[in-house]
Amino acid sequence: MSFVTTAAIEVKAGGRAVRVSSPDRVLWPQVGLTKADLAHYWAQLDEVGLRGYRSRPVHLHRFPKGIGGEGFFQKRIPDRRPDWVRRTHIVGPNGTASDALCPTDVAHLVWGVQMGTIEFHPWPTRSWEPDRPDELRVDLDPSPGTVFADVRRAAAATHELLTDVGLAGWPKTSGKRGIHVLVRIAPRWDFVEVRRAAVALARELERRVPTLVTAAWWKEERGERIFVDFNQNCRDRTVCGAWSPRPTPTATVSAPFCWDDLEHIEPGDLTVSNAVAHIHEHGDPHKMIDDTAGSLEGLLELAKRNEAAGIPDAPWPPTFPKMPGEARRVAPSRRAN
Repeated sequence: MSFVTTAAIEVKAGGRAVRVSSPDRVLWPQVGLTKADLAHYWAQLDEVGLRGYRSRPVHLHRFPKGIGGEGFFQKRIPDRRPDWVRRTHIVGPNGTASDALCPTDVAHLVWGVQMGTIEFHPWPTRSWEPDRPDELRVDLDPSPGTVFADVRRAAAATHELLTDVGLAGWPKTSGKRGIHVLVRIAPRWDFVEVRRAAVALARELERRVPTLVTAAWWKEERGERIFVDFNQNCRDRTVCGAWSPRPTPTATVSAPFCWDDLEHIEPGDLTVSNAVAHIHEHGDPHKMIDDTAGSLEGLLELAKRNEAAGIPDAPWPPTFPKMPGEARRVAPSRRAN
């Protein structure tokens, strides 16, 4: 149980003083980390923490009572907020519009903590290019029966494939059981084309390592393989951002790492308690992520080959309208003969 006894504090971040109420509210009971601890975590990360969120729409996964309480996603930020908090207009797949948090300094993330946010989920777009992603995301999602060593092997195969098509991948742990690979791209393609490239990548990985990786959307078809969740590249879909904490008992974070360290990482290595010290000792593995923007032409060529072979588009999420060329959006076990 959390007890709140301390008055609000001010946390210095990004050149601002951010008011944080109920600072001694315990968010992670098992390790005793409080709201103040989380606010100071982001303030200490500073520009390293901001890198994955700067000028992007960000969804907030809020746990006002800590991870033991109910969590909920918030896309629209409230009208009542400090006048320096920036927002940006976003439109979902069904046309619903809202104004999302758009960090321009790390104070915005500390303000998110004040709102009870544990997870920050950035869009793959910048505020000035809302319809053209500058990032393709490879979400390696372990199925039941797989272990983290399998995720590592899938990540290595992803690295090899990205290199073959002329793209640079920037890996990070998901903070739970998986790995995300972020791929910076030129903002030349819309969400449909970026997802098309992601589907091609998933299918090519499955072709190369079929006993390890699957591109099957339906769970009943995946088996004990790592699923490449291509639909995380749809409009309004997000993954947990770099250095964001997760609502796990030990306050693990989604931790960037270098490819050379792939064989040594574990999903629980870095937490809110030790991530800042780790960066001070080893540096920021994603420091150069914004320096180069790649092309999707290689992956889109793979997509063209699949289409020429008569392979339909993979199913879209149920919240999206039926798309041209899409396979049947019905699980195989429920289809009529």
